[in-house]
Amino acid sequence: MKIAAASLNQTPLDWKGNTERILRSLAEARSKKAVLLLLPELALTGYGCEDYFFMPWLYEQAWDILLHQILPQTEEMALALGMPFVHKGNHYNTLVFCENGKIRGMYAKQLLPHTGIFYEPRWFNPWPRMEKEWLEKDGQAFWFGDFTLPFQDLQIGFEICEDAWQPDKRPALFGAAREADLILNASASNFARDKRQERHRLITDLKGKSKALYLYTNLLGNESGRIIFDGEILFGAEGEIRQASRRLSFRDSEMAVFDCLKERTGPAVVETDDDEDDFEDFTQAAALGLWDYLRKSGSRGFALSLSGGADSGACAVLVAEMLKRAFSDLGKAEMENRLGFSLHGDTPREWMPQILWCLYQGTQNSGIVTRKAAEGLALALNARYFSWEIDDMVAGYTEKTEHLLGRKLTWEQDDLALQNIQARTRAPGIWLLANTANLLLITTSNRSEGDVGYCTMDGDTAGSLAPIAGVSKHFIRRWLVWARDRYGYAALDPIIVQAPTAELRPAEKKQTDEADLMPYEILEQIEIQFLQEKKSEAEILRFLESRYPEFDKEELEKYTGRFFILWKRSQWKRERLAPAFHLDKFNIDPRSGGRFPILSR
Repeated sequence: MKIAAASLNQTPLDWKGNTERILRSLAEARSKKAVLLLLPELALTGYGCEDYFFMPWLYEQAWDILLHQILPQTEEMALALGMPFVHKGNHYNTLVFCENGKIRGMYAKQLLPHTGIFYEPRWFNPWPRMEKEWLEKDGQAFWFGDFTLPFQDLQIGFEICEDAWQPDKRPALFGAAREADLILNASASNFARDKRQERHRLITDLKGKSKALYLYTNLLGNESGRIIFDGEILFGAEGEIRQASRRLSFRDSEMAVFDCLKERTGPAVVETDDDEDDFEDFTQAAALGLWDYLRKSGSRGFALSLSGGADSGACAVLVAEMLKRAFSDLGKAEMENRLGFSLHGDTPREWMPQILWCLYQGTQNSGIVTRKAAEGLALALNARYFSWEIDDMVAGYTEKTEHLLGRKLTWEQDDLALQNIQARTRAPGIWLLANTANLLLITTSNRSEGDVGYCTMDGDTAGSLAPIAGVSKHFIRRWLVWARDRYGYAALDPIIVQAPTAELRPAEKKQTDEADLMPYEILEQIEIQFLQEKKSEAEILRFLESRYPEFDKEELEKYTGRFFILWKRSQWKRERLAPAFHLDKFNIDPRSGGRFPILSR
């Protein structure tokens, strides 16, 4: 028996597009002689509908499409499709199993994720384990809840994403699915660095506990703005992964078809886990996130304040990689179809002046190294490049303020104010440039800067999208070296060798980020211990003492204390940052994991 699973790149409330992709996948599975097709969690509506899940019409529309457009296409075929459903006034996240034009059952998710980026209990109710009801609705009669269903020679059980992530409660071991020969898992599992091995344990943890076949599929792409799904499809047997699909495709869907008998006895997948995979995964995920954000927002490219530093350099390279990878997967014609406009030329390099507009905004405090680094990288990438000086505008604001205050502003008395006015003066010009060409303005903030508020609101934080705000500065610096070596971006050399600096103080003050803050590697370790490991300030200090014996305890105390002072002062800034891609195990974006009070002690 052949069974299939497809990953889909859906969009919340895109009823027409979502339905078309579902029906195309169904037709493709049928053409490949599969008798069953599994599709991802909430694939019909989109997973990221958020408070639209409170709207009664959303459930009515989903049911109507299922009844009149999807069910008629399931003749001599079975389909398992994720969609929301209302039962007795409660909202459920369900996996509907259809066969031969009829609904045979709707499995209701039992375990709802409620930490990090997930907030499902806000919209959905959990279903109790091992309970089921017989429902009749609009001529359809089916089981609802937790059950197994016979299909050909198999008994089929179900899990939906989080159901499988809690080993002491999962349906495969404690619910109806423990009696199944085949378990179907429809997921919306976000991409995060190093998460793939954790996800694979959903199958390998069943070894010695279940002999069931296991079919898993995930959503694909940047569905709704912040979260990126990798679209992985897995097939397992007796607690071993037999097949694992390609991930992070730029296509609308990917499909895998499995022969149940053949895969049951096939070899297990060999896992790898190293920095090479980590950097490549980040690159592919960020590039896919940029591509989907660009086309789904209806924009025509990106604008970037290219400073000659690590963060803006990383963003520029990621846009270049976006075009290369989209072209590899889709080709020019399909890229134009998705974007809704023509690309001038035939290669990704020829499209760069159209897609990425870079602006260097210099002041008297800008150094020759960053000026040349910015121009050199833009030219190497073939991005459109502009440069202007903003000293006259900074001077205008400064002189007006001095007139109001009745005194001169000095670096001794007004250090932060004089730094911030430079960053803020850069924002209106790049915004104007972006608006004239319908471009998305990229803000280059990284997670480390967001931790401690090392950024200027309405200045370098201005933008429509923060693609690298989900990773640390220490990671970005290491990734740049990898990108130079792996893909030949030699123009990154001047950026890699210089010490990170905001260049907002006079040159003689020799400003660097790490002198203002602390070494970025230590900052990263503090945030990991605090945000991921949930450690207290005292516990973090003990950890740093053991990890960095070359530092004096007093110095580590200073760094730790500085982090927490700045962290608590800066939540209001994090509340105002542009939408950020979730790319790591934790995030400081308040809408995708970093929910902290604006005022705290």
